[in-house]
Amino acid sequence: MEMTAIAKSDRKSFLMQIVPVMLCFFAMGFVDLVGTASNYVQKDLGLSDSQANLFPSLVFFWFLIFSVPTGMLMNKIGRKNTVLISLAITLLSLFVPLFGDNYVIMLLSFSLLGIGNAVMQTSLNPLVSNLISSDKLASTLTFGQFVKAIASFLAPIIAAWGATTYMPTFGLGWRVLFGIYAVVCLISVAALAATPIVEERPDKASGVKECLKLLGRPFILLCFLGIMCHVGIDVGTNTTAPKIIMERLQLPLEEAGFATSVYFIFRTAGCFLGAFILRWMSPKIFFAISVLMMLAAMAMLFVCSSLTSIYVALALIGFGNSNVFSIIFSQALVASPSEKNEVSGLMIMGLFGGTVFPLAMGYAADAFQQAGAVAVMTVGVVYLLYYTLKIKTIK
Repeated sequence: MEMTAIAKSDRKSFLMQIVPVMLCFFAMGFVDLVGTASNYVQKDLGLSDSQANLFPSLVFFWFLIFSVPTGMLMNKIGRKNTVLISLAITLLSLFVPLFGDNYVIMLLSFSLLGIGNAVMQTSLNPLVSNLISSDKLASTLTFGQFVKAIASFLAPIIAAWGATTYMPTFGLGWRVLFGIYAVVCLISVAALAATPIVEERPDKASGVKECLKLLGRPFILLCFLGIMCHVGIDVGTNTTAPKIIMERLQLPLEEAGFATSVYFIFRTAGCFLGAFILRWMSPKIFFAISVLMMLAAMAMLFVCSSLTSIYVALALIGFGNSNVFSIIFSQALVASPSEKNEVSGLMIMGLFGGTVFPLAMGYAADAFQQAGAVAVMTVGVVYLLYYTLKIKTIK
């Protein structure tokens, strides 16, 4: 009886810790509204593809600047406090667009959103490792990505509702999305601040040079490039999917925007199922299956001209890309267990791929229409196919 009571107490304590952390993963998903928002801003301001793709590129540019310093900040103030700082910056980024959607305001909002998300992703993932054993880390991070994906696929739905509804949205239109997510972000701050979490302390402080030296380890470098490709494909699909439909089927943005939701619905489903599949299937086998699904989808997007076939391709990318991040991230953390904060900073710096890919895709689309953008994403998929061969077995 006493052991049962202790087990129940431990389970309750764990739930009280993990639920606020998962709510933070939901707030992490706010960064994916950038694809939807950039399409609406492009429409409102009459921008070209390369100009509009500057917005998601700007968001992910800050991952290059802030990820490694955040790893060092965690060594000084702890992971939980660092996550709280990231939530505060994210909250500010969501308030800014409530005052307008001109070019400067949106640049400021997306910059703050990128900074907040860079700090959050660097600190939140290793915070989970304080609560979960290493053999369950990949599946738990995948479940976190499932929660994050819920925020991602709701974004285009809320924006379209705000743009077309006759209900009062305080004159915000599609920007009501920012107001709703600001309220959720505020709840996340309160929940995490009230949650006690015991953290492991680093043995030594580290500097930028020590962090970057880790890229000299071949496997860490492979993981870093893998993260770049993953987020490049993710942001690229998020931004380009509606444009493919508008180009080939001449549908308006409000209808074509549902393509982003299709991608995120299947990415969400993939994260949810992946959390269970990874408990019994080898990460290497599951990763290989996921990448092959994306490769097939890219081939389809080169030639598809019907709405159904495009949706099928987007579903394959969504499901295939859903578990790539968590597998690569857990592989990197387990490969360097004594340097989790530093490795986390490097891996999140890899989200800079969200800057590189959209910029390249924008110029390719201007030159060769959306087939050019698909070609850029295909390069990322081919690299992930190579990375599959390097995945290690975690015991």
